[in-house]
Order: sequence, then structure tokens, then C-alpha cells
Amino acid sequence: MAIGLGTNFTEPYGAPIALDVRPHRHSPSTRASAGIAAHYRRRLEDIADELNQSVIDELLKIYRRGTAVEDLMAADAAPDDLRRAVERLRSRWFKKLDRVADRLAEHFGKSVVDRSDEQLKKVLRNGGISVKFQMGAPARDVLKSVVAENVSLIRSIPEQYLTQVEGAVMRSVAAGRDLKSLSDELQYQFGVTKRRAALIARDQNNKATGAIQQVRLVEAGIYKALWRHSMAGKVPRPTHLANDGNEYDVRRGWWDPAERQWIYPGYLINCRCWAQPILPR
Repeated sequence: MAIGLGTNFTEPYGAPIALDVRPHRHSPSTRASAGIAAHYRRRLEDIADELNQSVIDELLKIYRRGTAVEDLMAADAAPDDLRRAVERLRSRWFKKLDRVADRLAEHFGKSVVDRSDEQLKKVLRNGGISVKFQMGAPARDVLKSVVAENVSLIRSIPEQYLTQVEGAVMRSVAAGRDLKSLSDELQYQFGVTKRRAALIARDQNNKATGAIQQVRLVEAGIYKALWRHSMAGKVPRPTHLANDGNEYDVRRGWWDPAERQWIYPGYLINCRCWAQPILPR
């Protein structure tokens, strides 16, 4: 699949997430959008898929019987040829992502902000608070930070993968490994890259949502919230689990004793916690 923004890139993320908006003092909040995370993950996986295929295609050119992945070690290509092949791939992919990374990251960031604003306004309106969020300096700073971090992460996908591929091929040449060993190693590294793409999408979606909601709640004069644990994940952070339902000050976040720092929901890697704002009576 070719990398590009195309028509699929602009498709909506689906119906709004259903919210529990029963009237009570502790108003429910929105969690990070699963739809945005899934869409972003697919775009990153598209990059990983095309990257993997380009690696196979480039390496196969070097060998005489290059018709399948198992043929990668079927000839006596020189290590220098293999290194040059990896460098060609690096150059090609950096140029590709120069065209794509900024737009993809910006689209992701704006999608998170727009979706979060829409849902948070519904929650506040249910509590009798009407707001019109503007892209003032705090919100712009969040968006710029999200875009910059994700541009870097998108560009890191080929860099990390190609470094591992180069190492695998060189080790195979030096050790005289059989074809299956190299093929298995390449497949393993591709799996690592796909899993990292999924982590980036999930983690960045949580981080961006937590950051923009913190800014928006302060703008709306909502300074108290309940920390809510997602109850997801196989290995929850004990301190986050124990903090579920506790009140904290949105302006400075919650002091995590395990991390020894002030944080907000979604701040730490793979944190899926969320804020439940406490609305005034």
C-alpha cells in the first residue's frame, strides 16, 4: 500500500462516543477516542507495511535468485552492497516522510483537539456550563507540542527498523546463517515495528487528549476533577489504580508517588487514565 494521505485519510472517525451524562455533581468526562487511535494506528501500520516490503524488494535485487524472502542468502553479495542498499532505503524513506510526517501528525493533533473539545462541551453543557473554546496560546502550545512529538515518532519508525535490518543482515553474512534464520529475524523485527506503531498511536492519543482537556478545563474555570483509572491493560500501575476516584487539582495535576512528579491523566507512557471533572452545583 502506497503511503499518502489520499481519500481514506480524510474520512471521519465515526459516530461520537456515547457519554454517560446523568446529572450529578461529579460529571463524567470523555476518554481518549478509540476511533482516532485506531485510524492513526492504521496509518502508521501502512508506513510499516510499505517499509517492510521495500526492504525485501531492495535486498532481493542484490541476489541472483531473488524471488522470495527465503532467497535473501542464496548468493554471495558483498557486505558493502548490503550496506549501500540499507543507505538507499534510509535516504528514500527520509524523503518520503518529509512529505508525509508533518501532515499526518498535524491531522492527528487537530483531530484529537476537535474531538475532545466537542465532547467536553457536551459534558459541561449538561452541567449548565456553556463554553466556546478558542485556539488561544495554551491550546496552540499543546497542539504544537503534539505535532512536533509525533513528527519525530513517525520519522523514527524507518530509522529504528532499518538499523535493526542492517544489523540482522550483517550478522547473517558474518556468521553464515541459513536462509531461514535471516528470514525469521527480519520477520521478528517487522513485528516489533508494527507493535511499536500501535503503541505510538495509543499512547499519543492518550497524551494529547489528557493535555488538551487539562487546558480546556482550566479555561472553563473547572479546577477539580476525579482521577479515573481505565481498568484496562494487563499490568496496571499500582499507584494509578489506587488513586481511582480521588480528587485532584486540574491546574497542577496529581502527585504520583511512584514517579515522584506531578502528572495528568495520559501523561506517562501507555497511561489510559482519564479525568472526570467536578462541576459546580
